[in-house]
Amino acid sequence: MCYASAMARLEPFAAVRYDPARVDPDSVVSPPYDVVDPVERTRLAALSPYNAIHVELPARDESGGLDQYENAARIFHGWLDAGIVRRDVRDGFYLYRMTFHDEHGHLRVTTGLLCALGLDLHGTGQVLAHEQTIPKDRIDRLSLLRSTRLNTSPIWVLSLAKGLTSTCRQALAQAGESHWRTTDSAGVVHELWPVSDDRHVAQIRALGASAPVLIADGHHRYETACTYAKECRARNGEAPGPHDLALAFVVELSEDELSIRAIHRLLRGISSEDLEVLLAPFFRIESASDDLVALPATASPGVIGLYTRNGFKLLYPLASLEQAAQDDLDASRLKLVLDSLPEHDLTYEPGWHEATTAVRAGRADATFLLRPVAVARMERVAHDGRRMAPKSTYFQPKPLTGMAYRLLEGWGPAPQS
Repeated sequence: MCYASAMARLEPFAAVRYDPARVDPDSVVSPPYDVVDPVERTRLAALSPYNAIHVELPARDESGGLDQYENAARIFHGWLDAGIVRRDVRDGFYLYRMTFHDEHGHLRVTTGLLCALGLDLHGTGQVLAHEQTIPKDRIDRLSLLRSTRLNTSPIWVLSLAKGLTSTCRQALAQAGESHWRTTDSAGVVHELWPVSDDRHVAQIRALGASAPVLIADGHHRYETACTYAKECRARNGEAPGPHDLALAFVVELSEDELSIRAIHRLLRGISSEDLEVLLAPFFRIESASDDLVALPATASPGVIGLYTRNGFKLLYPLASLEQAAQDDLDASRLKLVLDSLPEHDLTYEPGWHEATTAVRAGRADATFLLRPVAVARMERVAHDGRRMAPKSTYFQPKPLTGMAYRLLEGWGPAPQS
């Protein structure tokens, strides 16, 4: 695909942000919805009545007769009315920096920006996807968007425009202290700077528009935004509007900027003995040492780890499986195998320790251990017009919900009492 013929649209916008004089930043931000379990949601909701989780993963209002999505709209407009969140006066980009230690203990920095990303409604290659999505998640996010008409958490996209990182850092050098700073429960420091001067806005917009972007995280949110935009256009005679864009966190596609982990598969419902029999037509199975945490560095390409109550195994794909898979990705091969198994429950876990502990604790019968996908491979798959199996990549850390919201002008519901 020619980059010049498929350029992304990055637009400044006026964010709705918390008033730092009214709230404690650490008490109002939350992780994105897809990494929050019920226990974590309860903890976040208890931190503050203004925590972003109240609109990101809303609860029903039984007394008011509102479902969770209607309640999210009521809550957010209540915050607006009370001045807890306020809309910025000027459009701008929002420089966003995450400082953290990766899984090897190395200090890392990811620098990007929040913007309104133009949706590629006609599939021209402006926005490239690399994973399949799960329908249930799309329905949930669409219901929330229809009710609130609000972008709560950003889609994470990788820009193929070289130099975006250095441009953001140059702008940061002139921005002074961050206007908003918070540290999440994992110790990651998140900082935000609004940039609205004409020179930097024009520079970032032009650079971002010089190449397409690749969706790193948030495929469901992106597909939901496209569905919603098409619904709006069907109602208004195809007129363009704010519905044609979505809140996005943009980072340059660079190994230095990204920390990618694998997502392991937890299986329940098939015994260890039966599972090995079922896997035999697809893999050569060998016993392994009791430590596959080093799988990415030690195993041969294509090898998948397996952990059951019978211990660790290495799964070497047979030629028939390699031929049947659309690509040479571990997750794609494994998806073919899992789809052939008898009925079972499947869940996903990015943590190696958490995945193996689930088997030891009896919460799973087996864990399939995968290796991280390289950045270059992600780019190649996207440009080939293909998509990886769902949950193939886990980007860490994730931008927080509540750093900045994007309200869709002209489509927001009236405040509810």
